[in-house]
Amino acid sequence: MTTFALIGAGPGLGLSTARLFGAAGHSVALIARNTQRLDGLTAELAGDGIEARGFAADVLDIESLTAALYTAAAALGPIEILQYSPVPRADFMKAVLDTSADDLDAPLAFSVKGAVTAVNAVLPGMRELGRGTLLFVNGSSAVRPNPNVAGTSIAFAAESAYAVMLHDTLAPQNIHVAQLIIPGAIRPDAEHSSPDALAQRLYAIHRERAAFRHYAEPLPD
Repeated sequence: MTTFALIGAGPGLGLSTARLFGAAGHSVALIARNTQRLDGLTAELAGDGIEARGFAADVLDIESLTAALYTAAAALGPIEILQYSPVPRADFMKAVLDTSADDLDAPLAFSVKGAVTAVNAVLPGMRELGRGTLLFVNGSSAVRPNPNVAGTSIAFAAESAYAVMLHDTLAPQNIHVAQLIIPGAIRPDAEHSSPDALAQRLYAIHRERAAFRHYAEPLPD
């Protein structure tokens, strides 16, 4: 059995993707800061007959994130699929003219250093398996910079650049790297951007292993 590791586990999209990948036969490693939330999510998945465990880590803490991924692989099996989708903090979203150089430290650490840390932790296991999938989930500011949310716009653009370089470099090693852009809010009643619809999309991206960038729905004009 191989493992689906989710960084940024929560009760919406995270739970839906964990449930879907778990139902497909993968064990599930849930990674988030809140241990109480992790306990609740693992209990829900266990109720569905899915082997899942929570591992507390903060994407801003390189050592804790690395340790969580290594521990998850040792406990549940090699990580074949990694979803990097932590939710940015509200204080990352200042207007561009209100954003100082220091204001970019945390967003860049969150979206870039955290992503690089996670990839470096799981890549040796994927190479040993001979296959793997790295899934990056971002909002529309990753491809259409928004001056009202400068921190995430800059950090998501950097994360996108890193991910597309991984896509080009790792494809010959049978490791697929893809990005899903979600233009609007994730809502249970949304046709294309509900947690369940997005989980289905991410699973299809993993299975089909085609293009790098995908959109949950078209960007608004």
